[in-house]
Amino acid sequence: MKAYTLFLFCLLSFPALAQQGSLHGVVHDGQSPVPFANILLEGTDSGAYSGEDGRFELAGLPPGAYRAVVSAIGYRPLKVAFTVSERGDSLNLGRLELREDVMGLEEVVVTGTRTSRYRKDLPVSVNVMTAEAFDAAQAICLAEGLNYQPGLRTETDCQTCNYTQVRMNGLGGSYSQILINSRPIFSALNGLYGLEQIPASMISRVEVVRGGGSVLYGSSAIAGTINIITRDPRKDTYSLSANHALIGESAQDNLLNFNISQLSEDRDAGLSFFASRRQRQEFDANHDGFSELPRLLNHSFGLKSFLRPHDELRMELSLNSITEERNGGDLLDNPPHQRTQSEQRSTHIFSGDIGLDWTINGRSSLMAYGGAQHTRRTHYTGLFGQDGYGNTRNHTLQAGLQYNHTLSVFPAGSNTFTLGAEFQLDDVLDEIPAYNFLVDQNTQQWGFFLQSDWKVGEKLSLLAGGRLNAHNLMDGLVFTPRFSAMYAILPDMKLRASYARGFRAPQAFDTDLHIAFAGGGVATIRIGPGLKPEFSDSYSASLDFDRPGEHAIYGFTLSGFHTRLYDAFVLEEQATDADGNLQLAKRNGGHSTVAGLTLEGRANLDNWVEASAGFTVQRSTYDEPVAWSADIPGSRRYLRTPDQYGFYSLSFLNDKDINIFLTGVYTGPMLAPHFGGAPGVDGDRLEVTPHFWETNLKLSYTFRPARLQQPLQLSAGVQNIFDAYQDDFDTGPNRDSNYIYGPARPRTYFVGLKWGGE
Repeated sequence: MKAYTLFLFCLLSFPALAQQGSLHGVVHDGQSPVPFANILLEGTDSGAYSGEDGRFELAGLPPGAYRAVVSAIGYRPLKVAFTVSERGDSLNLGRLELREDVMGLEEVVVTGTRTSRYRKDLPVSVNVMTAEAFDAAQAICLAEGLNYQPGLRTETDCQTCNYTQVRMNGLGGSYSQILINSRPIFSALNGLYGLEQIPASMISRVEVVRGGGSVLYGSSAIAGTINIITRDPRKDTYSLSANHALIGESAQDNLLNFNISQLSEDRDAGLSFFASRRQRQEFDANHDGFSELPRLLNHSFGLKSFLRPHDELRMELSLNSITEERNGGDLLDNPPHQRTQSEQRSTHIFSGDIGLDWTINGRSSLMAYGGAQHTRRTHYTGLFGQDGYGNTRNHTLQAGLQYNHTLSVFPAGSNTFTLGAEFQLDDVLDEIPAYNFLVDQNTQQWGFFLQSDWKVGEKLSLLAGGRLNAHNLMDGLVFTPRFSAMYAILPDMKLRASYARGFRAPQAFDTDLHIAFAGGGVATIRIGPGLKPEFSDSYSASLDFDRPGEHAIYGFTLSGFHTRLYDAFVLEEQATDADGNLQLAKRNGGHSTVAGLTLEGRANLDNWVEASAGFTVQRSTYDEPVAWSADIPGSRRYLRTPDQYGFYSLSFLNDKDINIFLTGVYTGPMLAPHFGGAPGVDGDRLEVTPHFWETNLKLSYTFRPARLQQPLQLSAGVQNIFDAYQDDFDTGPNRDSNYIYGPARPRTYFVGLKWGGE
């Protein structure tokens, strides 16, 4: 009897066991297998990764209809439908061929909604600049690369020290939130030189969200958000590169980079490391003995790692260090106080961030994160041997929690809710005792945010949320809402619109910490009495069209923006002390408006020719004139802000062995303030600058010698071919160092050598 029962149990169980199906295949790109591709069954937690040979297998599949999504970084996702019958099939999908995502249409981004989403499906428009784009433009630092993003313009604002800022949608640098790995640890102090201090070798990609739709990141995201994603350990690779440039046929600029990335065999841990050294000689454009480009010595290194103890838990850690010597003026081999005019900066920056991402039941996730940055700087700013020595220290800290939960059954679709809280601290002490200059500022801000990311059917997505802010320099709580929507008019055409409320506290920002030379003295900025917070309402809309085809991909984006500032911060001349030093006061200047249109175009033909371009037309005005000088009437126009600017990039690719890159940046005319005191400049005046076309050419050839086991690339080219450069710099020690505009450098020749791959 027992034997019969056991036989019957096995007989009845056999069909049940046989019902389990399996799936296998090979992921390929037409030339070679694609390792570590992700194969995920839609609507389930079941998935697998392809091996080194591109092969994968999924077992234990119950009968039913499925759709597998095959994805890998740099490729367009492939969806394959299949059915497991009652018999329990072993299905062979054969070779699944992925196509390269040459235009980045299928990229996963994290900046638009604080969650990982496909870029094309976001209600918020996100632009991405990859490491390859930095390389094509021969951009060796962050400041040079941001010019090739629509609606962005990087400018140099000091003739002696060359501090930079990025203007987004026509607003100054302090209106943009700069993140490193999604953490706002890029402090107000580091906004002075940080854009040039961050080497391109450190960057995996830069995600840009223009407009106030990114207000969930904090109070500084009025113009938008720039998220610098450092290099991830994605595969085993290494590279060593050297670049030599000759600026204006007289100044040498040498760069050395090293990158390495390693993964564990099962891809549950990885580490990437970079190191960079840059040494640049000073450049004197008008041969008056005073530099227009300061001498630089920059050493940077850092690492980024991850650990995945199991499939639901991922931990990340990144550390970065930057040390820079920046030296401008005359007689640069002498101590600073033994020169006629000098700005010298010795800066040490150490930063890091850590994050933990825990996935719960495939529908929820909990994120804990934190970041910190410590900056020490000794500096000198002085004329004719003045005691212009000073010291700076800056601590920045951020920590937060974020919970995401997806409701797959929601009216007309699905909804992902995001709830979080975070704390930000920025403590800066900057002083020059001889000038009675002191910034002792401690800002603390708590933020609580809630967001709804609602996918309403196949065509409509709605993003709504808000942030409750508590700032130690403001009374009461400040609520900043945001609303965004995307509607798919056609499969290839999408309409987006956003609104956001923003604010800036009455504090010193990056440009307020800069000391300039003017009229035989130095110019400093002070916080005016009774400074009130500045508020903003930002609106934006865009129409996107992208048509992927068998041999060509092309598209365009037309976007508009309108930002209204209330009690906007302005600078006005206040007084001149007994030593001839000028004091500018930061005060509320009434209301102002920035509005404009940006047109972007992009195309790729058989991955042989690739083109992109962007052009912005805008208008930036105050309601009432702002008197930046006591000697001449004020102006309603924003200063140093052109009404037109843009970029273009054209690449000719020959199986990636012979490449030709033609890139350029256009800067239209603008109003530039010019303080008097230099030879030939009798008084303050407002100059109308010319327009500039900066054109660059780069050629590269890749050798593949078998003995070296890694490719060897040789490159050469010319930046600013037609030498479009400012030709009316002030001369002598009494020059106005802030009277600088146009391209950051003159005609520059370069050659480069790179061994290894990324």
